[in-house]
Amino acid sequence: MMGPIRELTDTRLRRIKMAKEFSVIIPAAGNSTRFGGKIKKPFAQIDGRAVFLRTLEMFINREDVLETILVVSPDDYDMVKTKFGANLGFMGVRLVKGGAERYKTVQLALNTVDPQAKMIAIHDAVRPCLTHEKISEVFQAAIKHGAAILAVQVSDTLKKVGKDNLIEETVERNHLYMAQTPQVFKADLIRDAYKKLSSSVRNITDDAQVAEMAGYKVAIVHSEITNLKITVPSDLKLAESILNILPKPKPKAPLNPFEEAQW
Repeated sequence: MMGPIRELTDTRLRRIKMAKEFSVIIPAAGNSTRFGGKIKKPFAQIDGRAVFLRTLEMFINREDVLETILVVSPDDYDMVKTKFGANLGFMGVRLVKGGAERYKTVQLALNTVDPQAKMIAIHDAVRPCLTHEKISEVFQAAIKHGAAILAVQVSDTLKKVGKDNLIEETVERNHLYMAQTPQVFKADLIRDAYKKLSSSVRNITDDAQVAEMAGYKVAIVHSEITNLKITVPSDLKLAESILNILPKPKPKAPLNPFEEAQW
């Protein structure tokens, strides 16, 4: 007969195991055209460490995360495996090859998701300034609504501009939001949405758009402008400043300084 302490421990372990229902996909297969230079933005450094590693650290120790998948360009796959393979192994991150466009990268990653995952979160590799609290908020909203994303309400005046750089109209900003990530979905929902996606569709900029096109409603979770997406080199300094004032995540395993020193 089990004692009360043993029963309590077993119950807690079962709860933790049941909570691990989120698969996290981190797309890092873009061309980084606007970033410029020889190094793509996921592999650029903030205070001596690659951006994508900082992003991964936000998810790997969460009790509700079942797995974390890093998706890179086929051209970068061998390099990442060689220079960061030890880091990814210590962190328990799986490396997958992506596609030519972001939505194709996500499609390929969806095919590799653990069947046990009930929820799928997709987060930009170049958004390293996310907080634990906002992850939890959007995760819970997705459980409730089936799909949810972080977003920031537009505060600036918006202008629609023509090809001649002359303003055509001022756009009403009420009810307008800037989409961020994570974008989180019930696993069956986002798989169905991508399955319905027509091969003729172009200019898909995020996964919420794919869900919307399939007829699904997506909830908004109010976020912060500090959840910055690194786009140009100057964003690295801004991200570093933001990270310096945010709580520091505890790494799952020590990073290999030799591997990052090669950058």
